[in-house]
Amino acid sequence: MSDSPSGISIEPLSERKDGARYFEADYRVRTGDVDQEMRVRLDAVARYLQDVANDNIEATDYGQSDPFWIVRRTVIDVIRPISWPATVTAQRWCGALSTRWTNMRVRLTAEHETNRFNPEHREPGLIETEAFWINVNDQGMPSRITDDMFEMLSSMTDQHRLRWRSMNPDKAPDPDDLELADREHVLRITDFDPFKHLNNAAYLEAIEDEVLDHPDLVDAPHRAVIEYLRPIVPGVSITLRRVREPDRLLIWMMIPADGPDAEVGELVVAATVSVTKLGE
Repeated sequence: MSDSPSGISIEPLSERKDGARYFEADYRVRTGDVDQEMRVRLDAVARYLQDVANDNIEATDYGQSDPFWIVRRTVIDVIRPISWPATVTAQRWCGALSTRWTNMRVRLTAEHETNRFNPEHREPGLIETEAFWINVNDQGMPSRITDDMFEMLSSMTDQHRLRWRSMNPDKAPDPDDLELADREHVLRITDFDPFKHLNNAAYLEAIEDEVLDHPDLVDAPHRAVIEYLRPIVPGVSITLRRVREPDRLLIWMMIPADGPDAEVGELVVAATVSVTKLGE
């Protein structure tokens, strides 16, 4: 366990077990993946993770036996930023699992190139990630991983009793107690997937709008953690509630409460996000 500069405890992501198998794929960094400083954005990292997950399962026979998975949490440790131009190499393996869910580790590395727009030499990029994936059935309910897939995944790790433990505070503070006023984030129809759920990358597009005002967090090694609590569907408005601490930004993504007992104007938390500066 390590600490952020202000003493926030940060547990490092697990290393790959010696000799464990892994899936590898390459993805070209495009200009649509980077910000004005050529840095690969958090939402682009989420798209790489979705792509390598899809490519991984398509390279196996488990697309038929275990086709449906949802992400409960994603951890992104930006150790050395990746920028354009470059090719990202993604290595994906299982870091821990139980019978219905798994922590899938993805290591993103990149040897940077130069061009007329980004001519300076840069260190090789390194982003470590971990996602808590839940296996679900066609009704969206948690389901047991099939025996064959469980055997394959469990061979990659000695951690076979994975339990859920939240990494972000899930209770939003009272807006009257905060320095930063709530902010609406406008969604577009292109932010939603074919199942009418907000795409995982679209959540992090909202966070990129926020870290623009906190460059000290992303100019250094940092960890972003997003935990998904409720689905966001088309037509729903998002309110962002923010708290800035010395070395951490906390964000609650809130949507109108639904149901017969909901009060007018009541908001509930759909996702929580933290962006924390890591120790050098």
